[in-house]
Amino acid sequence: MRIVTFNILGGRTQHDAEVDVAVLQRAIADLDPDVLALQEVDHLLQRSGHADLTALAAEAMGATDHRFVAALAGSPGATWTAATGDEQPGDAAYGIALLSRMPISGWQVIRLPAVPTQVPMRFPGRLLPTWVRDEPRVAVSATVETPDGPITVTTTHLSFIHWWNGRQLGRLTRSLAGAQRPLVLTGDLNMGLARAARVSGLTPLAEHATFPADRPREQLDHVLADPPLAARSTARRMALSDHRALLVDLDLRQATSRRRPAPRRTPAG
Repeated sequence: MRIVTFNILGGRTQHDAEVDVAVLQRAIADLDPDVLALQEVDHLLQRSGHADLTALAAEAMGATDHRFVAALAGSPGATWTAATGDEQPGDAAYGIALLSRMPISGWQVIRLPAVPTQVPMRFPGRLLPTWVRDEPRVAVSATVETPDGPITVTTTHLSFIHWWNGRQLGRLTRSLAGAQRPLVLTGDLNMGLARAARVSGLTPLAEHATFPADRPREQLDHVLADPPLAARSTARRMALSDHRALLVDLDLRQATSRRRPAPRRTPAG
């Protein structure tokens, strides 16, 4: 079973703002995923030609089930607003997506807390820090019915603010405490491998630098699991995005023999 996580930069290339949906579809087909986790996904936005990038990716990989989940609704700039989950299929939005060639028997959307105030950020070439506001963050989780039994796959795109994304990851893993195991958590976590493993308590299945795409220096994109799973992995530079795609081939047959149900929650008090 191949799981791929890929921050697609809204379908753009690393060095220009053009979106060529044919390039996106060729990239997805070349990755050949069974389950595909996407971040920075445009949905009917003008800057990406009003395309439904999730639907195009689904067509390219032959996905039978897929879901786009908005983090922001509206168009870039003044009309951006935090998504609530009440958006309609025809609304312009930006967020994450999860797609599968295998049947999905259940979905869960988890909205994560955003930094409540603006924070100072330093950018190359600027002497003074710039005050910025982080965007809302969200996760989507699916129960994938594989030939070797059900597996939970989750994806998210966490804050770039170092002291906040750890809180978001902790909140997310606590929300998944009752999820069917094996659990695989994917996405652009905006943190390194050691910290992602420590904060989540999950086992990394891939160790490859993924950012920036042309000369990657750090791993921001991850595939983590509970319990540990047998896997082979690689990071691949594609014809779009400033991230490399992270591919993990899982051997779920070993997991079948030691499959366990979701952990029981102990009542407080």
